[in-house]
Amino acid sequence: MTQALSSAIAADAGLDPIEDLIARMTLEEKAGQLTVMPAALAPAPATAANPEAVPGSIEEQAQAVREGRVGALFNGDSATWHREMQRVAVEESRLKIPLLFGADVIHGFRTIFPTPLAEAAAFDADLAERTARAAAVEATATGIAWNFAPMVDISRDARWGRGVEGAGEDVFLGCLLAEARVRGFQGAKGLADAQSMLATPKHLAAYGAAVSGLDYNSVDVSERTLREVYFPPFQAAFRAGALSTMAAFNDLAGVPCHANPWLTKTVLQGEWGFEGFVVSDFTGDMELIAHGFAEDARDAARLAFNGGVDMSMSSGFYAEHLPDLVRSGEVDEAEVDASVRRVLKLKQALGLFDDPFNRMTPALAETTDEPAHRELAREAGRRSMVLLENRGDLLPLPKSGKTIALIGPFIDGPDHLNGPWVLFGHPKYAVSIEDGLRAALADPQALKVAKGCEAEIAIDGGIDTAVQAAQASDVVVLVVGEGERMSGEAQSRIDIGLPAPQRALVEAVAAVGKPIVLILKSGRALVLDGAAQSAEAIVCAWFLGAETGHAVADILFGDHAPSGRLPVSFPRHTGQSPFYYDRKVTGRPPLSLEHGEEFKARYRETLNIAAWPFGHGLTYGRIDYADLDVGDGVMAWDGALRVSAEVSNTGARAADEVVQLYIHDRAASVTRPIRQLKAFQRVALQPGESRRVTFTLTRKDLEFVGRDLQWIAEPGRFTVWIAPSAETGLEGAFELRG
Repeated sequence: MTQALSSAIAADAGLDPIEDLIARMTLEEKAGQLTVMPAALAPAPATAANPEAVPGSIEEQAQAVREGRVGALFNGDSATWHREMQRVAVEESRLKIPLLFGADVIHGFRTIFPTPLAEAAAFDADLAERTARAAAVEATATGIAWNFAPMVDISRDARWGRGVEGAGEDVFLGCLLAEARVRGFQGAKGLADAQSMLATPKHLAAYGAAVSGLDYNSVDVSERTLREVYFPPFQAAFRAGALSTMAAFNDLAGVPCHANPWLTKTVLQGEWGFEGFVVSDFTGDMELIAHGFAEDARDAARLAFNGGVDMSMSSGFYAEHLPDLVRSGEVDEAEVDASVRRVLKLKQALGLFDDPFNRMTPALAETTDEPAHRELAREAGRRSMVLLENRGDLLPLPKSGKTIALIGPFIDGPDHLNGPWVLFGHPKYAVSIEDGLRAALADPQALKVAKGCEAEIAIDGGIDTAVQAAQASDVVVLVVGEGERMSGEAQSRIDIGLPAPQRALVEAVAAVGKPIVLILKSGRALVLDGAAQSAEAIVCAWFLGAETGHAVADILFGDHAPSGRLPVSFPRHTGQSPFYYDRKVTGRPPLSLEHGEEFKARYRETLNIAAWPFGHGLTYGRIDYADLDVGDGVMAWDGALRVSAEVSNTGARAADEVVQLYIHDRAASVTRPIRQLKAFQRVALQPGESRRVTFTLTRKDLEFVGRDLQWIAEPGRFTVWIAPSAETGLEGAFELRG
């Protein structure tokens, strides 16, 4: 009898099919539904992405499925193998409950898109939704119905490696992109659709606030900061329909997030009304022992489950210990039933009971070159690039008439193009910068190449060869930054500058005296100094994915104008970290940009300002802001205020400008940040065109978490900016009247 038929019989008998299943399950089978294990058949990058695990052989895993000891598998990519495991589950297990297949699909499946941080630079929720949708279409063809993304952690310390997986430092932008990515992964047709993939916003909570930017480190922030900064992107993702979430590795004020009932039960379920399930991160429950929070595996299982973690990933602790914990009375079976109910209802919502095989299409699963997705990757790549400097209008470069020296450790492929957290897309399908530039040039032989060094290792004679290439060329394109293993999980850095071999390369090439286009590849904000900082043109190109080379060529040669904006502040020195634009004013703010002020909030060596601030990004046009208008400067308590400015392109080339609106509460019952982004608009301007850009503010935009930890607004004076970045712009004022 199929599960669908047995459910129909239960329905005819007046029983809810899920309740009928729970009533018939043994404790061991219940624990099995709450157990997630790595797939026994997984690609090598997926296996290497986490600490070593022992999922068992394929047959051992199949036997665990038969016996109901596992309810979900993750990071396999074979539709054929998924189909066989599902067949075992629905034909050979006692209760015929289908498996749930999950995966880490962070920025693409077969087709790799820019990393999430790079894509955040596009300041475009629609783009984020479209790339997530394409990833879901490719992943679901293999049977994957559950994605361990998006990462919605706000990240304000560039030393932390996992910022590459998120949307950067800003709450407003982070919320927009969290919603967009959930919509993209899950689709518009409902979770039961064959191309829908359940989203899992992660990591709950404040993982990005790890002390000193050290991955897995402790987090100790105020509840106000949690509610103002780290919680809102999760709430936005849940509003968009996400019904699973993942616990964070860190402890929060001394209590690990994997055993924190205040976080999962009081806030997540109680305050927010979350009805989905919470899954541990990889062995997150096991790590309660190393935290010094649990005595042993049994104790860790008890603490994690009673702390609100529904599903245990990779440790096997729930399967091993949960039944006995129930029998001993240390865990309430009604709570186990509630967790199982949440899991089964999500399986039901995903359509797995009706058709367990509806996401498994082997022919589609092996597709590696979908033209529409490749074109989307190219679009996303060029729109993610940020032009930081363009002194003397060096860019765009001509496609003919000049020789170009392409130099640096990242000029070729296949490595260092896709970026970290690529488990299912092969690097060989990525287009290198060398190939992209040659394809765009009128004469491909006008490009001279020299690697110079590796990412972190010098090459014998490499700098001499690079200098010779520069001497023989009219302009240098110098590609430096991070290798793809320098960002990502467990890749915290104490120095976010260029590695020593690359610094030496930049200085030597700059000494030749040729104009330099510096292309930065990274998964975080970087600190530049010396010749790197002085390059005529600087382009932040992150990790752009499969179409890296073509996207870079599109921008460098002017087929498309740069339109990206920084989603993170680039500090002047590593020692400023954590550095972010909406920090507090302090009681002793610097009064000027001059050095030498004593007894002010400044460093001995530098002011605490950015090298390139959040929101910064140049175009090939020349953009002017003028004529700020705040009307009568008064916002009624239940009214609205229109704020506008004239934005003009006085240059000779078309431009896309991201016009940003910031506010500052001048006097409040809780100290407020220097600025906060509240809105932005993308405006396309032809040469000579002007446009009045208008924003509407309401009291909701002025709210903050008050002393009683509730969201409030207070009457008073506010500063408002319409600006091209978080440190510039037109400034005005208005009053909120109660």
